Amino acid sequence: MSEQTMEKTFTITRVLDAPRSAVWKAWTDPDEMAHWYHPRGLTTPRDSVAVDLRVGGAYRYTMVAPDDTTYPTGGVYREVVEPERLVFTWGDPGGQDAAVATVTLDDLGERTRMTFRLDGVDGAPGDGSYCDGWVSALEVLAEHVA
Repeated sequence: MSEQTMEKTFTITRVLDAPRSAVWKAWTDPDEMAHWYHPRGLTTPRDSVAVDLRVGGAYRYTMVAPDDTTYPTGGVYREVVEPERLVFTWGDPGGQDAAVATVTLDDLGERTRMTFRLDGVDGAPGDGSYCDGWVSALEVLAEHVA
C-alpha cells in the first residue's frame, strides 16, 4: 500500500525594490504594518495593530472590509532574527489551530528577496482564500516599500 501525503503549505517569493532594513520594518513596525497588512480592498486601522516583537511576544491586527466586516488576526512570534527572519503563528487570535508563517529576507543591496511560507493551511494561486489573500497583501507591501 502506498501512503499519500497532502502537505498543507504554500510559498510566495518576491523581489522587492527596497533595502532589507525597510522590508524588515514593514513587517515589524505597527505604523508600517497598518499600511499593508491586508489584501487589496481591505484596510487595517492603525489602532488595531499591536506588536510585541520578541520570541513569545504576541501581535494582533484587524482587517476591515468595505462592508465593515472585521477580521481579527494575530499570533505569537516564534523566531525573531533581525533583519533576516521572522517565524510566527497566524490566525484567529483565540484559535487553537494557527498556521505558522516564515518570512525570510535576503539582502540584494537596494533590493530584497522575500520568501513567505505559510504552513498549516491549504493554499494555491487562484484559491480565493489564504494564498490569494497573501498574494494580494504582499503586492500591497511591494508597493508600500518601493
